[in-house]
Amino acid sequence: MIHLDWPWMVLALPLPWLCRRYFPASQPVQEAIFVPFFAQLQFSNHDTDNPAPKIYHLLFTVLWILLVLSAMRPQWLGQPQALPGAGRKLMLAVDVSGSMATQDMAHQTSRLEVVKQVAGSFIAHRHGDQIGLIVFGTHPYLQTPLTLDTQAANDFLQHAMIGEAGTQTAIGDAIGLALKRLNSSHSAGSALLILLTDGGNDAGLMPPIDAARIAAANHLRIYTIGVGAAVEPGFFGTSGNTDLDEPTLQAIAKITGGLYFRATDARALQSVYSRIDQLEPVKGHNLWYQPRQEYFAWPLTLALLLSLPLVLLGRRA
Repeated sequence: MIHLDWPWMVLALPLPWLCRRYFPASQPVQEAIFVPFFAQLQFSNHDTDNPAPKIYHLLFTVLWILLVLSAMRPQWLGQPQALPGAGRKLMLAVDVSGSMATQDMAHQTSRLEVVKQVAGSFIAHRHGDQIGLIVFGTHPYLQTPLTLDTQAANDFLQHAMIGEAGTQTAIGDAIGLALKRLNSSHSAGSALLILLTDGGNDAGLMPPIDAARIAAANHLRIYTIGVGAAVEPGFFGTSGNTDLDEPTLQAIAKITGGLYFRATDARALQSVYSRIDQLEPVKGHNLWYQPRQEYFAWPLTLALLLSLPLVLLGRRA
């Protein structure tokens, strides 16, 4: 819609008429020759032989209207848009080690692909939170720094690849990197880490329990998620995810005040993220912004263009 930001400038519209009405132009003094009918002669000359004054006054009127319109600052207001406010600082640490290629949580779909679908949906509606992403294997890497752009964080998650961080699992180092990034953003008291893995800590420099204690001392709450099919004994031995170190993941969550969840398939993983959503609701609030496009330049440009013939006609008048 069209909007005038300074509508009160319309009060300037009658200024030229008021000036002409109450401050008339001084009459020229004729000192050399007195002509009784000079006024009639001058009037007749302007009306019949030189039509410039009429055009001059018309152009001046249009120019002044354009200047006043420009001063009123016409704008085009777009649709209001929601801007996310600052809420929680939420870091996701996702295991991309070689075992995440196992297809046991959904038909012909790797564990990582299931995580991408479910965690991506979780990220998408966390408007108001700052989301960061760490992928870890033998080493942890910061895939996405904390950002309010949930779409960008989700895009980086969808581009995560199995084995890009190595084939082993460094849970302790992943916690350490998350703590470092969250502390650098001054997030004490509102920081969360959701750590997802399908294995046990078999790489890295920092033991997971020690990392959990440091996280607890810095008020970082950790929710841990173990993924992979349930272990089932069979005729040929056990099947399912036998590498998952559930006691360590449970200890990490307990030390930091979080919870441990077990997800054996895509539906269970969806329930896990829904439960975390309930436990840690979005704290941010939407701020509204209405984009504006200024149009004052158009009447101002027309006024400048009209000033050229106005000057020329003024010389002839």
